[in-house]
Amino acid sequence: MMPQLIEGEVQIWPLRLTATESVTRRFAALLTPDESQRAARFHFDHLRTSFILSHGALRIFLGRQLGLEPNQVRFKYGTKGKPDIDPTQRMTFNMSHSGEIALYAFSLDCDIGVDVERMRPVKDLSAIASRFFCPDEAEELMSLDLETREKSFFLCWTRKESFIKALGEGLSVPLDSFRVTLLPGVPAQLTYIRHENAAAKKWFLHNLEFLPDYAGAVAYSDKMRAIRLFQPLTPVDLFDMQ
Repeated sequence: MMPQLIEGEVQIWPLRLTATESVTRRFAALLTPDESQRAARFHFDHLRTSFILSHGALRIFLGRQLGLEPNQVRFKYGTKGKPDIDPTQRMTFNMSHSGEIALYAFSLDCDIGVDVERMRPVKDLSAIASRFFCPDEAEELMSLDLETREKSFFLCWTRKESFIKALGEGLSVPLDSFRVTLLPGVPAQLTYIRHENAAAKKWFLHNLEFLPDYAGAVAYSDKMRAIRLFQPLTPVDLFDMQ
């Protein structure tokens, strides 16, 4: 059984986005007509399967926490497209996916965002960092040796994306308008937002390590909470845990 959320914790669930056709059909049956139409728009089978599994899994996770059947969960969307539960609940959530992994974050009574990226060689890493990161981050990144630099790039990226997703403001928040830590051995942290340290202190960042080839981070606005990171599940595992 999946444990219920408790006060002061954040639950993080990684899910592998691979399954047989029969299992994928079981997940597809959980989607709304609108979600099914969105899935059908994908031209490539693996992208369609990832969408079906990741969105069906979200319904299973939320249904378990809310005491609902997965297909009874309803969503509403903010002005920038961030989903929330309809009607409003104490539970907040966010999801992200990259490669063959989806990552889900759940908590109570706080804005929350999560991001995951499959780590891989990045062409023009220096140019990307200079364009999107703030100058302090780009300078720190380029001070590292090549191997460490690539990992730190993804640590920085996921921390920044998780914060933006928690805000729910989408692309209207420039990535270079706030600074996060990225150096090896330095805890994940927002150091300033628009050069204001006080604003950054209202937020917490946590690094998420669950598979060697993936970087992940979660951001939330509240007092520090306990992070409960679960082992990666398969879609079959998730059905069995209901």
